[in-house]
Amino acid sequence: MQTPRDPSMEDILASIKRVIAEEKELRAAVPPAVREPDEEDVLELDHPVEAEVPPVELGEPLLDTDAADSSRSSLEQLSTVAAAAPPPPTVNPLEEMLRDMLRPALKQWLDEHLPRIVDEHVRREISRITGKPL
Repeated sequence: MQTPRDPSMEDILASIKRVIAEEKELRAAVPPAVREPDEEDVLELDHPVEAEVPPVELGEPLLDTDAADSSRSSLEQLSTVAAAAPPPPTVNPLEEMLRDMLRPALKQWLDEHLPRIVDEHVRREISRITGKPL
């Protein structure tokens, strides 16, 4: 009998993204509140209601035009440089070299100590679960 495989992290994230996208589609398609109107709630209009939005007084701009233009120019320059920059290396050469150097020492330490550490923790957990010292 074949057991179903556990979903990978990518499968779970894809599922979550799909659910969020479906939720957004549903919210866009369905009005926010749907209920049966009472006779008192019905309002019939012969002409559409046009709400006038009063103009909002924003006052003086917070930023001088020259300062805004200068900032915009600097940000555009940064955007251009960032778009043209090569992607960072996937592996840091120093980290890779250290990893290769430490691997034998780590393997030796794990070979010597890991079985004892695991055995102690398993015994302690069995003792905790059963209530009997081992």
